[in-house]
Amino acid sequence: MALIRLFLLIAFQTLCAQVYGDDFKEEIFIKPLLPTHLYTYFQFITQVKDETSFEHSHLSPRSLGEIISRFHVEELHLTLTEGQWRHNQWGYPVLDAAPGAELYAWFAEDVSDIDKQWRKLSSTLSGLFCASLNFIDTFNTVTPQMAMWPTGAFKTNQNVTSQLRYASLPREIVCTENLTPWKKLLPCASSRGFSSLLNSRMIHNTNYHSIGVHFRKMCTTKDCSQTHLEIKQTVALVYDYKIIKSNDWSFRKLFGQGLAGACPLSSKSRIYVDITSNDTLPFQLITPPDRIEFSQRGGSETKLAVYDVEVNAQMINIGVKYPSSNKIVVPRPPPLSFSRYVLGYGKEFGGIVTEFTNNYWSSINIVLLENAPWWLPIQLSTLRVNGKAESKLVKAQYYSPGRSRQKPYHLELLLTLPPRSTTTITIDFEFVFLKWQEYPPDANHGFYIGSALVAANLPTANNYTSLPITGSSFDSVMNASQPWYPILFRTNGAMVSLPTPDFSMPYNVICLACTVVALAFGPLHNISTKELVLKPVGTSMSLTQKIMSIFKKKKD
Repeated sequence: MALIRLFLLIAFQTLCAQVYGDDFKEEIFIKPLLPTHLYTYFQFITQVKDETSFEHSHLSPRSLGEIISRFHVEELHLTLTEGQWRHNQWGYPVLDAAPGAELYAWFAEDVSDIDKQWRKLSSTLSGLFCASLNFIDTFNTVTPQMAMWPTGAFKTNQNVTSQLRYASLPREIVCTENLTPWKKLLPCASSRGFSSLLNSRMIHNTNYHSIGVHFRKMCTTKDCSQTHLEIKQTVALVYDYKIIKSNDWSFRKLFGQGLAGACPLSSKSRIYVDITSNDTLPFQLITPPDRIEFSQRGGSETKLAVYDVEVNAQMINIGVKYPSSNKIVVPRPPPLSFSRYVLGYGKEFGGIVTEFTNNYWSSINIVLLENAPWWLPIQLSTLRVNGKAESKLVKAQYYSPGRSRQKPYHLELLLTLPPRSTTTITIDFEFVFLKWQEYPPDANHGFYIGSALVAANLPTANNYTSLPITGSSFDSVMNASQPWYPILFRTNGAMVSLPTPDFSMPYNVICLACTVVALAFGPLHNISTKELVLKPVGTSMSLTQKIMSIFKKKKD
C-alpha cells in the first residue's frame, strides 16, 4: 500500500510539473586531477517557470522558496566547505568556494533596510541548514564594490552593489547535520536518483568537500522581458587515491554503492567523465559510455564519456581501471595562480601577503577583495605592491576602515598583472587585545582569517579548466568566441595567534582559594558545633571485662 502511494505521489508531482512548466535536472561530472586525486561534482537544477509557484511547491523546495520570497532576495549563494582547493595543482573547479561557510545575496530594490533583512536571512538559513550562520552580523559583513556582480537577471535602476551583502565564517565545520537538510530540498530527497550516492560516511572521508545552494533569476527571452527562477544545489568532492588505496576508481569505491537509476521527477540525468587524460595516461572504462562528446568551451577541447541514466535502469557502476605504468604526469599550471600567507613575529604587528602568478603571455585584470575582521585592523598606509608604496599596476582602489566590534576592514584593488610575472601584495596589521569573554574555548589554537576574493578576466585560449560542458546544464558566461571571461576565486585561508592571557591562572587561584577555605572551615566548624567530653584515663579493658561489665549493669 505504501508503495502504491509513493507511485501516485510521484505521478501527481510529475503531472503538476508538466502543467506548470517546472523542470528538474541532475548531472555528475568526474575528472581525474593528475596525478593523485579525483574530482567529482554533483549538480541538481530546478527551474521554476512561474515565480509564484512556491506556494504549491511542485518541484522546488517550499521551505527555501518561502525564505526567498519573504526577504525579497534577487540572488542567493550559500556554500559550506571543508578543506582547501589547490588551484596550483588541481586547476579550477566548476564553482569555487571558500573554506567554512560563505553567504552572499542581492536584495530587491524595494527593500529599505537591507542590513536588517540580511540578519534575518542569515538567521533563517541557519535554522534551515543547521549551520552557525546566525553569527553573521554587521561586524563581519561587507558590501563589495568591484569584485562581485550578479550572475542572473537583475532588474534595478540602482547600483547593484548597494543591494549586495557578503559574509564568511572560516571557522565553520561542515558535518552530516548540514548534508541531511540539504538533501531534503531535492524533489526525490536521498531515496532515488544521483543524490542516493551521497553517503555521509564516504563524503566526509575526502580531502575536500563542499555543498552549496544557489538561487537566481534567469532570462526566458532574449530581451529578458520574462524571467524564471533557478535553484541549483551542488556538491564538490576531491578523493585521494591513497584513501581509496588504488588509482582505479568506481562508484562502489567512491560512494560505497552503485547507482540504482535516475530520479523519476528528473527530465535529464547524465553522467560526464573527462577522458581527455586518456591520451597521456591510458585507462579503461568499466562500463562502456552511451556516446563520446567534445566540449569546446573555455577555448579548449575536452573529451567526455557521456552516460544517459534512465529511471528503471539496472545497477550502474561506472569506473576506470589503469594498467600498471611508471609514467609520471606533471599537471599543467593554470594561467593565473595565487597564494596567501601571514608575516610577522611577536604579538604586536604582522602582515598579510598575497602572491599572484600570471603564466599567460598577455596581461590579466583582477580585483582583489580583502575582508579583515575588526580584531585585525589593516593599515592602508602600509600597502605595498612588489615592495613599492605606489605602483602603476593598481588602477583603482576602495578602502573602508573598520570599527571595533561594529564593522570589518574592507579593501579592494583593481590590478593589471603583467604577462609571465609574479605580483606580491603586502599589507600590515596590528594585533588587538580582546575581552576575556570574546576568546573561544581553544584560544591558543589561533584565530581564522577568511579567504580573499579574486575576480579575474581569464583568457579562453588555454586548456586548463574543468569548467562547462557542451550540451549540459553546467552554465557559465564564457564563450569560446570571446577572448576573456569573468570568474571568481577564493584564496586559501590563514590563521593568526592573538595575544592570549593565561586562562589557567584564574583556575589556579580558584583552586588555591577553595583549598584554603576548606582547610580553615573544617577546624572552625568542629570547634563551634561539637561538645568536648573528658574520658577517664586508665588501663584499657579487655573484651572479657567489657562483657562482664555489661552483665553487671543489667543485674543492678
